[in-house]
Amino acid sequence: MKALAEQIVDIDGVEIYGRVVGVRGLMVEIAGPIYAMSVGARLTIETGIGKPIPCEVVGFHEGHALAMPFAALEGVRRGCRAVVTSSAGAVRPSDGWLGRVVNAMGEPIDGQGPIPSGPAPYNYRASPPPAHARMRVGEPLDLGVRSLNTFLTVCRGQRMGIFAGSGVGKSVLLSMLARNVSADVSVIGLVGERGREVQEFIQDDLGAAGLARSVVVVSTSDEPALMRRQAAYLTLAIAESFRDAGKDVVVLMDSVTRFAMAQREIGLSAGEPPTAKGYTPTVFTELPRLLERAGPGTDKGTITGIFTVLVDGDDHNEPVADAVRGILDGHIVMERAIAERGRFPAINRARQVMATYSDMEELIRLGAYRPGSSADVDEAIGFHKPLEDFLRQMKDESTSMAEGYERLEQILAGQAPA
Repeated sequence: MKALAEQIVDIDGVEIYGRVVGVRGLMVEIAGPIYAMSVGARLTIETGIGKPIPCEVVGFHEGHALAMPFAALEGVRRGCRAVVTSSAGAVRPSDGWLGRVVNAMGEPIDGQGPIPSGPAPYNYRASPPPAHARMRVGEPLDLGVRSLNTFLTVCRGQRMGIFAGSGVGKSVLLSMLARNVSADVSVIGLVGERGREVQEFIQDDLGAAGLARSVVVVSTSDEPALMRRQAAYLTLAIAESFRDAGKDVVVLMDSVTRFAMAQREIGLSAGEPPTAKGYTPTVFTELPRLLERAGPGTDKGTITGIFTVLVDGDDHNEPVADAVRGILDGHIVMERAIAERGRFPAINRARQVMATYSDMEELIRLGAYRPGSSADVDEAIGFHKPLEDFLRQMKDESTSMAEGYERLEQILAGQAPA
């Protein structure tokens, strides 16, 4: 009844609408009462054929509102009505969302029937909790992945980035985290994902056990930029609802780069000037607004964020990667060279023994290094294979934090792991 009462309050008895006066690429110009069309306001364009097309106001130009669509613009013509539906978008998540797959509008796409609404609305573009009111990060979080648990321990409420090029194993690593992480809820955002990979990820990588405690938000690469951007906002909104219920939530988003690309597309269409690599200024404004929403809450709940960054051309200093590094608490680097030699997850470990071996690797492989020349190098050679085997983990394998430390202790003590 509370949810119904809130929805009744949201209903406005007066219908406000404008008219389409032009279409430029993906941008729709709307004339009419622009005082009611604030930035972020939702409109629906009535074409007279098929379903109305939802849009969002992204700017203004010469007395007209500029809107971008959440769907294809087929059927839109000059003079179509553009009805103002709300000032800002919101969603009502609930426990009934667990185990479900939804699109960027919060609509089910898994064929499992309607999805239940929760009592309270959560804005897609909510502000993070005030910095002075947030709790501190909690105890270490068991991720179930040996290389992360032992070398890059993540605490509850931290925000980490996985930086990698394409085809290096990010999606598989995310599926391992979703299945094995010791958290109450996982919220997985697939932003700009390849359409053919969605079912593979959900059925093969995530599996029934992982899906049962997860909510998956999907926006494929062929969808409009507004849908891809909103998928990221929705992922955080769902996580915030579970956090406010006192739960420990893990957000897994793939990828922040595609969110930035969608925002770049929106900004360029709205007339923003391009900057580094064509990214518009709002890209670097929206990134912290999105990523800062992860973290500890003001009470018991937490959101631990793990965000992938698709580095362009394996350049880890490209603009998005550089900006995200400055926002997140830490970063995990996946290297193509490690993946090509068959060790997954292909996470780069910059620790003393392995760094020593890496520095001398070429001489060792060529046989130019003479054993006994350096005690440090001899030690690195002895530990190299056991540590590589330790860091290699199959996607259906899970190792707790305690087991990982025990195996690492055995290796460093010169014992064969049990």
